[in-house]
Amino acid sequence: MADSWDRSGRRNGAWGGAAGTEDMLESENNRMQDGLANKVSQIKMLAMDIDEEARDQNRYLDGVGTDFDSNIGLLGGTIKRFDTMLSSGRGNRKLTCYLIGVVLLIFFFAYFLISRVTRHG
Repeated sequence: MADSWDRSGRRNGAWGGAAGTEDMLESENNRMQDGLANKVSQIKMLAMDIDEEARDQNRYLDGVGTDFDSNIGLLGGTIKRFDTMLSSGRGNRKLTCYLIGVVLLIFFFAYFLISRVTRHG
């Protein structure tokens, strides 16, 4: 078989020679480059999804913080009223005991209902 020469002066032999090896390496390099580009694209999309999720959770946590602040104010006012009622004299002590009893009954009733629903559900 006669060897031929390409334009760059390289010899193309029966088995491809240096040009065949270079072409093979070039195509392998291109294939690996395309695979790397796909992986980088996937990582970029994943990073963007993580960023969006983090922003959503920060908004949610800001809302929760605002809710807690408003509940702290409400709870503080309730405690002040309850303290005033306790310190106002003997007549309100009976009312206070009834109020505490009703709150405890509601708590135990709610606990009983929730435990029954979770056991049967």
